[in-house]
Amino acid sequence: MTVLATILITALITVLMLNLSSGEKKIQKRIATRYHVGDAQFLRSMGTLLGPPIVGGNRVTPLRNGVAIFPAMLEAITAGKRTITFETFIYWSGSIGRDFADALSERARAGVKIHVLLDWVGSTQMDAELLEQLEQAGVDLRRYHPPRWYTVSKMNNRTHRKLLVVDGTVGFTGGVGIGDPWLGNAQDKEHWRDSHYRLDGPAVAHMQAAFLDNWMKASGELLHGEEYFPALPPQGEVNAQLFRSDPGEGAGSVRLMYLLSIASAKTSVRIAAAYFVPDDLSIETLVAARRRGVHVELIVPGPLVDTALTRRASRARWGKLLGSGVIIHEYQPTMYHCKMMIVDDIWTSVGSTNFDNRSFRLNDEANLNVYDRAFAATQIADFENDRARSRQVTFEMWKNRPWQQKFVDHAAALLRSQL
Repeated sequence: MTVLATILITALITVLMLNLSSGEKKIQKRIATRYHVGDAQFLRSMGTLLGPPIVGGNRVTPLRNGVAIFPAMLEAITAGKRTITFETFIYWSGSIGRDFADALSERARAGVKIHVLLDWVGSTQMDAELLEQLEQAGVDLRRYHPPRWYTVSKMNNRTHRKLLVVDGTVGFTGGVGIGDPWLGNAQDKEHWRDSHYRLDGPAVAHMQAAFLDNWMKASGELLHGEEYFPALPPQGEVNAQLFRSDPGEGAGSVRLMYLLSIASAKTSVRIAAAYFVPDDLSIETLVAARRRGVHVELIVPGPLVDTALTRRASRARWGKLLGSGVIIHEYQPTMYHCKMMIVDDIWTSVGSTNFDNRSFRLNDEANLNVYDRAFAATQIADFENDRARSRQVTFEMWKNRPWQQKFVDHAAALLRSQL
C-alpha cells in the first residue's frame, strides 16, 4: 500500500508540474537595440524572423466598446454567404451570447459552413442550451483542450485568441469576449472598457490561418479551398500582419515580438494592458528604453478589476519601472480590458495578448500588428482619452503604500508565472 501511495503521489506531482510548465525555454538575454521601428530592417525582422510577412493593401477599422463592436461583428455574421470561422476564449450565457448564437444558427440553417472553436475553460459559463442550439442548427462546434486524462499536460494551455473571419474576406480581433460585461459604452462599473478591430484586405488570410492552426489541433481537420482562402484584393493602404503565438513556438513567441518592438523604440512606447505582470527581462527591456530617452507610458486597470490577485502581483513589479521614469496610470471608471502597444507613433499591436506570463508563455494568442501612422494616431487618441480617466501612480505613492499592502502584493507576485 505504501509503495502504491508513493507511485500515485509521484504521478500526481508529475502531472501537476507538466500542467504548470510551458515546456519551452524563453529568451533570457536582453535584445540589443540595432535598429529602430522606423527602419526597414525592423519590418524585415518582424516579417521574416517572426512572420508572417507584413503585407500592404489593408484597411483596419477601430471599434471602441461593445456599443460599436458587437453590432459590427453581428452585421458581418448576418452577411456571411459561404463560411464563418470563429474562435474565442470567453463565451458566457447572457443577452449577447444569445444574440451570437441566434445569428450563427440562422446562417448555419441557410447553408453557410460555420466552424466555432471555444476554449473549454473560458466557455464553462455558457448554458448547455446555447451549445445545443448551435449544434442542432448545423454549426461545427469544438472545445479547445477539454479535460482528458491523456491531455492533462495541456490543461494549462488555453486558447486566448479572439478571431472571427467571414467568407475569408472580413476579419475581427481584439480583446472582447462574448459576455454581457462588454455590452454598452463603458458607462459604469458593470460595463467594461475594451477595443476590437475590423480587418479588410490581404492580412485577413493570416487571421484565417491562425484560426486553422487551432482548429486542426481540436478537430484533426484541415479546412482549405477558395471559400476559406479567396483572392484578397487591396482594400486600403495599411501594412499589417496577424501574428500568432503558442507555447510550442519557442523563439517565435508573442513575448519576443513585444521585446523586439520595445528594444527598437526610438521615441515612445505606449502600452494598454488589462493584465500587466512583467517578468524580469520585460522590466529590464522597458528600463533600458527609458535609459535611451524613450518615453514609456502604461495604462492598467484600477480598483475596479475582475482579478484582484493579478492587480496585486502587478503592483509588486512596478518599483524599477517607476524609478526609471516609466509613467503608470490606473483606469478608474470600470474594468480596463484593452490590450495595445504603440511604438514610435507608427507600429501598433492590438489583439488578445496581455503583458503577462500567461499570454507570453502559456496561452495561444493572436495580435494584429499594424505599421501605419494614421492608424497609430487613432489609437494614440484612444490612449489619451483613457489616460484622462485614469489616476497616475508616482514612485513616491508606490513606495509609501502601507506595509500590509506591500506584503500582499509581493505574496501575489510569487504566483506570477501562472498569472
